Amino acid sequence: MPHIKTPQEIKIMRECGRRLRTVTSILIPSIHSGQTTLAIEEYATKLLREHEIEGSFKTVNGYKWNTCTPVNNQAVHTIPSSYVLQPGDLLTVDIGGLYQGYHSDWATSIIVDGVSDERKKKFLDAGRNALALTLSRLKVGEYLSIVGETMQNQIESAGYRILKDLTGHGIGRELHEDPYIPNYTTHHKKKGYRIEDGFVAAIEVIYSQTTEKIIQSDPKSWSIDTADGSLAACFEHTVLVTQNGIDILT
Repeated sequence: MPHIKTPQEIKIMRECGRRLRTVTSILIPSIHSGQTTLAIEEYATKLLREHEIEGSFKTVNGYKWNTCTPVNNQAVHTIPSSYVLQPGDLLTVDIGGLYQGYHSDWATSIIVDGVSDERKKKFLDAGRNALALTLSRLKVGEYLSIVGETMQNQIESAGYRILKDLTGHGIGRELHEDPYIPNYTTHHKKKGYRIEDGFVAAIEVIYSQTTEKIIQSDPKSWSIDTADGSLAACFEHTVLVTQNGIDILT
């Protein structure tokens, strides 16, 4: 069961989300072709330090970076590297913040240099729209299964596929807390957890062009890729649900 946050915990998590949002608002516009994904990591680290917030991902056992930077067919967890971004690459930036003992988590996918590619633009618009619609349906008393129901309907109706082994999650004192939140329908809507006042979670849509299956091509690598090599993307926000509605913390 999720840990429902107290007013004091919510206050800290709001500030954590605000600081991470400031970092990402500077980081994402700075990305361009010709730079490595490791350069993105280095700038993100600098920004986190400047805004007095730690990186969440380094709290994951064995992970030594503040960002994950999947490119094209890489879906999640990809380590920053010497890979040089090319115009038109589809890049995902995933970053977490840790402030006064509480975490926030955020991700977005972009087309490098904003290259005009209608196929990729349509693909990314589907994810953005699916996340936005899902968040609009969260409310106290609603079944959490609304997340999977909405995500799957939106992504599949656009012609794409949910990567079903990858999920959203609760968040707070730990980066990954209960419950894990599938992005597809697993049971009837009127079963499972009903959202309570003070519920906080990292809601994310992780999807691909043509497959539901993932692989880890290199056992020593953190990167999880699409099984068929098709493009993948991820959009994520840390959100709070109260009696007053939804509050996007990141």
